[in-house]
Amino acid sequence: MLVSLISASLFLLSTPVLGSSTFEEKCLAFKPEKLVPGATRNVLEYVAAGTTLRFPDNVAACNRGSQAVTANVCRVALSIKTSERSNITFEAWLPEDWSGRFLATGNGGIDGCIKYEDLAYTSANKFAAVGSNNGKNGTDGLPFFNNPETVIDFAWRSLHTSAEAGKSLAKKLYGKSHSKSYYLGCSLGGRQGVKSAEKFPNDFDGIVAGAPAVDFNDLVSWRARFFTITGAIGSSDFIPPTAWKTWIHDEVLKQCDTIDKAQDGIIEDPTLCKFNPSTLLCIGNSTANCLSEPQVQQLKTIFSDFKAPDGRLIFPAMQPGSEVLSVDRLYAGVPFAYSDDWFKYVVYNDPSWNASEFGYDDVRAAERLNPGDIRTYPTDLPRFERRGGKLLTYHGQQDNQISSFNTIRWYNDLKGRRSTAAMDEWIRFFRVSGMNHCNSGPGAWVLGQGGNAAAAGVPFEPTKNVLKAMVDWVEKGVAPSYIEGTKFVNDTVSLGVDFTRRHCKYPLRNTLVGTNFKDTNSWKCA
Repeated sequence: MLVSLISASLFLLSTPVLGSSTFEEKCLAFKPEKLVPGATRNVLEYVAAGTTLRFPDNVAACNRGSQAVTANVCRVALSIKTSERSNITFEAWLPEDWSGRFLATGNGGIDGCIKYEDLAYTSANKFAAVGSNNGKNGTDGLPFFNNPETVIDFAWRSLHTSAEAGKSLAKKLYGKSHSKSYYLGCSLGGRQGVKSAEKFPNDFDGIVAGAPAVDFNDLVSWRARFFTITGAIGSSDFIPPTAWKTWIHDEVLKQCDTIDKAQDGIIEDPTLCKFNPSTLLCIGNSTANCLSEPQVQQLKTIFSDFKAPDGRLIFPAMQPGSEVLSVDRLYAGVPFAYSDDWFKYVVYNDPSWNASEFGYDDVRAAERLNPGDIRTYPTDLPRFERRGGKLLTYHGQQDNQISSFNTIRWYNDLKGRRSTAAMDEWIRFFRVSGMNHCNSGPGAWVLGQGGNAAAAGVPFEPTKNVLKAMVDWVEKGVAPSYIEGTKFVNDTVSLGVDFTRRHCKYPLRNTLVGTNFKDTNSWKCA
């Protein structure tokens, strides 16, 4: 199955740019499986720039049927055994024009989907890039069922194995070791980066970890809880998606949009938004665009911290402003699929587990088991910090899947009694206003954070691209003081730039000091 998963045939977008015969010959003469313990070769091919790779056998749920390649690369795909019961599918895209830099990419959700778009993006920027299926294929949790070794792959082993394998392959193909090593990921991929800094501090010199799914066990529980708050579709107190997307969201903006002095449909700092849903309570016989008392309580619960019966914080509140997309999965009146699968196939190994009965006992069960040591909530990273490692994290301030308040909590717990200046030496956190989960949204969300379509419009420059910002921090000692995000008209590069905005280094926040909210210089970090 692994062989068929990564098999591909080539289709040309245009006339390929032919590389030197020497590199192509070196690629095709390569014996990558000889360099990686437990490896079996699935694919070895030279891919010319201008080629579109197609993956007809890739799992449909991964939604990655093809990928345009814009650099000449040597593509290696291996199956690597990680235990007697587990293996990973691994890919390395090794560009002909190599900067000497190595980079590993991450995953998302609970999926086993190689992010081919990130491999293409980073190899085009001259990184020797690797990715993996994180120990499983597809987006559901069934492969975890009664297989703790696969859970370990998912939690940390797949990324570490990929980093070691990729570095060995690059050294052999290029005839020299990499100069610096980097990581790029968001969501689960953000958690993977943080876990690497904690468990394998020598794997990467610089880690870009967006919207990190840290405190993973409690994140899973936080998401599972929403079904018990909203009730099922059609239940008496269920709030339909259209209400969330229109008049509830409008009321959130009415109360909080102008806190930053700009009426632009973006809540710059949701921590300042103390949304009061009681203003939506139906009065008298009114039923139009208003809520019943139990429905108002739903909103209050959603926008409040999730706490244990003894008052212990389990997970922070959802930030106001995210509801337009949050309702599609979290408030949709059905169990959140990732959490449902995690409890069924990992925590309990019981497919009959009922999400409608989720409660505090389930929270504690996940915490106690901590499958594969997946929690990932370090309150210090001394080995990574001492060796000179750098960590850049960012989080969209209207994230619809992971509350941005959780990254604030984690950063502050990591900071402890230390000064911001001391933290700035090795970790920097940027809050990205108007960005949903990892990408998209009404804000200036394009940061060079991955191989999405809009990334092509952002120059590989440190002020506008988080990956280049990390490279300059590691290699030149120039740390980013802000990241200038870009918003394209209709999120389409060809239509031009709508506006840009400098996203501040935490704990600073953006406030409008000029008159035009689309003018970058009208904002000030303070």
